[in-house]
Amino acid sequence: MTGPILNNKKKNKSKYIIIAIIACVLLIAIIVTAVIVNDSKKEIEEQSKPNEAVEQNIGEDIQETEEDASSDNKQDESTPAEENSVQETEQPKTDEENTTVGGYIEGQPEPTEPTYIDGVLIANKKHPLPSDFAPGENKEARAAFEDMAQDAKAAGFELVAFSTYRSYEYQETLYNNYVNRDGKENADRYSARPGYSEHQTGLAFDVGEKGKEDLWLTSEFGETAAGKWLVENAHKYGFILRYPEGKENITGYMYESWHFRYLGVDLATKVKESNLTLEEYLGI
Repeated sequence: MTGPILNNKKKNKSKYIIIAIIACVLLIAIIVTAVIVNDSKKEIEEQSKPNEAVEQNIGEDIQETEEDASSDNKQDESTPAEENSVQETEQPKTDEENTTVGGYIEGQPEPTEPTYIDGVLIANKKHPLPSDFAPGENKEARAAFEDMAQDAKAAGFELVAFSTYRSYEYQETLYNNYVNRDGKENADRYSARPGYSEHQTGLAFDVGEKGKEDLWLTSEFGETAAGKWLVENAHKYGFILRYPEGKENITGYMYESWHFRYLGVDLATKVKESNLTLEEYLGI
């Protein structure tokens, strides 16, 4: 009986050894597999990190590119204005290009000082006066007019200076009223815009004859005996007929038989004898 039992024991022992070996092999396989898997994960993670960095860099590059593009766009938007500004500074328009039908230079800035040419104070459609220029009626011109009026009275005419000095503000009101009544184009032919009126110099006198007020501010006054006497004698007292007939394209204003400008006897006489307007005589 002993023989079979021992054989069984040996068989069982061998079986357990085999099972143990198999278990060890399986355990080793599991461990090895786990290590391989773990290493693979690490490798994958390590490989993915550069990709993430690249994506981050790409995103930053895109953002910088957009910012640069935005900056370029802003520069592009500002460039035309800067170029135009330079062009306007380097290539100013001539008076002829800027002058309107009415004779004014559109967009002309208000001067800070009045314009004198050869010592003569100028106020016309190309040479405006500062809005704060307010000398009042010129005393020398008033004295000269009184002398002229006295001599005219001796000749049978009683002259009246019914409009002399006008402030910038008053001329503005007067001009706007004419524009509202007759339109800008018509008003520009006989009324100065504020700042452009000779009356603001205090040297311009609108003259009429007392008792014939219905002819004041009309061309018919120039046909009267008093009007004709003025044209022939005003220079002796320092005055000239400022806006003569047929010279509108030069003076900018229609014929005004009543508007006389004081220049002083010497210059008024020279202008009268030249048969030129003040603009022609001074070359302006």
